[in-house]
Amino acid sequence: MSSLRPFCLTAWLAAPAAAVLLLLAPAAHAQTQAAQAAPTPAQSSDPAPASPSQTTIAARSQEQRGVTSRAIDKVKEVAKSAADIFSRVPCLPPKGGSKAMGSLPHVAGKLVAGKPVVIVAFGSSSTAGFGASSPEFNYPNRLAAQLRRHYPTADITVVNAGVGGEDAPEMMKRLQTQVIDVHPDLVIWQVGTNAVLRNLDPGDTAKMVEDGIGRIQAAGDADIVLVDPQYSPAVNQRKESAGKMVNLLGKVAELRHVGIFPRFEVMRDWHENQAIPVESFVIADGLHMNDWGYACFAQLLGDDIIRSVGQIKLGVNVPADVQTYRPM
Repeated sequence: MSSLRPFCLTAWLAAPAAAVLLLLAPAAHAQTQAAQAAPTPAQSSDPAPASPSQTTIAARSQEQRGVTSRAIDKVKEVAKSAADIFSRVPCLPPKGGSKAMGSLPHVAGKLVAGKPVVIVAFGSSSTAGFGASSPEFNYPNRLAAQLRRHYPTADITVVNAGVGGEDAPEMMKRLQTQVIDVHPDLVIWQVGTNAVLRNLDPGDTAKMVEDGIGRIQAAGDADIVLVDPQYSPAVNQRKESAGKMVNLLGKVAELRHVGIFPRFEVMRDWHENQAIPVESFVIADGLHMNDWGYACFAQLLGDDIIRSVGQIKLGVNVPADVQTYRPM
């Protein structure tokens, strides 16, 4: 993936509701001052003209109301775009026979018990969110929002540990500090795309990922889900290498008994079976996903986590090496 970092087009897009409240506070204060300075009906039937200070306060209050109104409109605009992103192109799971991903007993058990949950999204630029119009549209933030909506009383933290341009060799150097030392309940490890683009040996990548999974498992009982390369024009130019990488990561998941989200297969299904144009989910660089792509990816991944919680509640524990969706 590209070494470029994600960027925010405008500060308004990420403005939290607190920022709007801060804008409202000065306006309310100015209005109070104006109200206190204004004469009451009992004072005079022919009030004196407003003093310069009163006129200034009123003008500033009006100006501040204008700023506040624009801020609220911008927040509403962002919220609307987030809400209707799937009304433009529905997010559907792959067509045909599908299998549920193996259960995620640790994170699901924490959610069932109402305990705090920490998820680490580990990867490169498609984890960091390159191509998204705003940080809120990268997949870790979309996933966090979905899980918090579904479990409104839960304490859920999703850490974005994506660094553009990296693959397994670079990720292994920060595995301890940015994953293991965080003590996560779930690690979502997106890997392999940059190795394909660099013509690195898929076997070497698979071996490093296997070693990394072993280190995570030895350090605790975190659930792990691998995410393989994306289906996109840049990756498809190296079709043979991409195919090997997808297959090897699937074998690693089976060997280490961890889950896998087959992103390549899911995105290919969007295009080939659901007839969605590639440009509807990939940006102009032919590699990174856009807002819709990240949102649908996060939605389907979140659905798997929610399904796993349901299995735990029912006392069902599906082995983690059961592939999500249909096998390659």
